[in-house]
Amino acid sequence: MKKLINDVDTVVADALRGMEAALSDRLRFDHENKVILRKDAPKQGKVGLVSGGGSGHEPMHGGFVGLGMLDAACAGEVFTSPVPDQMMAATAAVDGGAGVLHIVKNYTGDVMNFDMAAEMVAEAEGVRVESIVTNDDVAVQDSLYTAGRRGVGVTVLLEKIVGAAAEQGRDLDALLELAKKVNGGGRSMGVALTSCTVPSAGEPTFSLEEDEMELGIGIHGEPGRERVKLGSAREVAGMLVEAILADLDFTGSPVIAFVNGLGATPLLEQYLMYGEIARILEGNGITIARNLVGSYMTSLDMAGLSVTLLQADDDIVKLWDAPVNTPGLRWGC
Repeated sequence: MKKLINDVDTVVADALRGMEAALSDRLRFDHENKVILRKDAPKQGKVGLVSGGGSGHEPMHGGFVGLGMLDAACAGEVFTSPVPDQMMAATAAVDGGAGVLHIVKNYTGDVMNFDMAAEMVAEAEGVRVESIVTNDDVAVQDSLYTAGRRGVGVTVLLEKIVGAAAEQGRDLDALLELAKKVNGGGRSMGVALTSCTVPSAGEPTFSLEEDEMELGIGIHGEPGRERVKLGSAREVAGMLVEAILADLDFTGSPVIAFVNGLGATPLLEQYLMYGEIARILEGNGITIARNLVGSYMTSLDMAGLSVTLLQADDDIVKLWDAPVNTPGLRWGC
């Protein structure tokens, strides 16, 4: 294992200190609880948005804290859910009197701990908390980490869209309904060309032969649908898009198309894949309203990518276009 770290036991804490050194002009840090916060939080009258999860998926979630997205993010250890105390601290810190929405990826630890934190902070602080659980991965129904489908790429899009609506002053009920709409209208599928290496393990999570790829991989290295022979970009794009379109009919609705690198796939290949995906969607009569290409929800040093399609009506497109200013996503500012 070759990694630029000091100690496997302090990777997350050290990374958060580095983020603070780089981003203290716009973010503040609760190092005791490993929570990243907007510098202006809480904003009175605004619904607070809190997310989080295991580290190793950067810029998800800490890189999406800021104007137009999250108010706070909880950083668990690598590929490990944050604990309820972290989530309670984040929730209390961003409550501006309008309630708080938890955005939770469907992984068993995340769901259980966010639920526990919501109950505890509601009882202790009197804060109204609602939750949306993302579950957009079409690859498998259950996995090593989940009951039901995994929450993946739609989480990024949801944080942007719901974050923009929160900036507009929409109330908690409206944001929850919007979040359900986004989650229900999005689907994702991924592929891995290599494994990732968790620092504490010191070796790859799994192994692939040089001519193999894992179709439907999870962002923690969980097995996908099947291990198949490596194909061309055109062939792989077809496999991913075909799986998504077989799960949800996107015809008749413009989409946001999101190609997400998993950590070790260069933009050269990501854009090449986007071109293939755009061609396939056009051939299926599906219009791309907006797109996002880049590494926004990674799996440490895994080579591969995921594709996410999201049904996008006029409201969603306007919210997507709204200003955002976070370390990981920025436009219109």
